[in-house]
Amino acid sequence: MMRHLILCLLILPLLSACGYNQIQTNEEAVFSSWADVEATYQRRADLIPNLVETVKAYAAHEQETLQNVTAARASVGKATLSAKDLANPKQVEQFMQAQQQMSGALSRLLLVAERYPDLKASQNFRDLQHQLEGTENRINVARQRYNQAVKTFNSSIRTFPNNITNNMLLKLERKEPFKATAGSDVAPQVKF
Repeated sequence: MMRHLILCLLILPLLSACGYNQIQTNEEAVFSSWADVEATYQRRADLIPNLVETVKAYAAHEQETLQNVTAARASVGKATLSAKDLANPKQVEQFMQAQQQMSGALSRLLLVAERYPDLKASQNFRDLQHQLEGTENRINVARQRYNQAVKTFNSSIRTFPNNITNNMLLKLERKEPFKATAGSDVAPQVKF
């Protein structure tokens, strides 16, 4: 009995130095880091199309409002009414319709201007650029963290005494770091 106790007391320090738990912890860090990479990619997949559509919709709204003002202004310029035309109901009606179109377009523009003191498309585009940049930075950071976790894990299964534990008990394979794919040196283009 005493011999077993002494044997256990001698083996316990060896077990704590074998690296079994550290290897397991390092492998879990690899899995967790890869999940962060995937989550960041998913964020990009979810966020960017929605931002692009929002910017496109708002830019279209502004474009429509400004086009209406421009068209109304052009129709006002075409519909002139001289003093001698005041007796012609058709001429007066055309002039009044052009003026009403202009008034309607300007009131829509004023409404947009009241709600949005400066037309927002340029700000929306800047915000989109910031979101794109931030998203790509997050992806890069997640990839770097993953590669660091892979490096730590791979080192832990290849260095002594952990390599003995891995070879005898775990038999875990090296993990692959993130590598850029062919063509990834070209930035993706966002098209409107």
